[in-house]
Amino acid sequence: MINRLLNLFRIPDDTSDHMEPALAAAALMFEVVWADHDIGEAEISTMSAALRELFDLNAERLSQIVEQTRKDHEHSVGLYEFTRAINEQIDEQGKFEIMVALWQIALADKQIDRFEEHMIRRVAELLYVPHERFIEAKLTARNH
Repeated sequence: MINRLLNLFRIPDDTSDHMEPALAAAALMFEVVWADHDIGEAEISTMSAALRELFDLNAERLSQIVEQTRKDHEHSVGLYEFTRAINEQIDEQGKFEIMVALWQIALADKQIDRFEEHMIRRVAELLYVPHERFIEAKLTARNH
């Protein structure tokens, strides 16, 4: 009986069904785009450029990921599944590059909304990005 109860709360160890890192990153990026409840074309364009560069996506795959992310966002219940996928498949430098991209998206409209900054901070915590790297990513994005 206790084992059955414990199994209800256990996170599956099956690692065969990894979420594609580009899709996970896109979902996090879209959270920043949506954080201020104003989905601007500059932000979507910055998101697309970052995804293309970070994951070497062709135009067709990039379009699919952006469209899928927009649709899936309506049903998203949190950041965990996306940050988990990134934590499992992306190294520290890759996480830093994703953080820079998140800041670039927030800066796309020339201002960082407090909700955007809060979202980026939450993502950084879930990706285990140290505060120093969080700040470094912000400065790197501003200098681009």
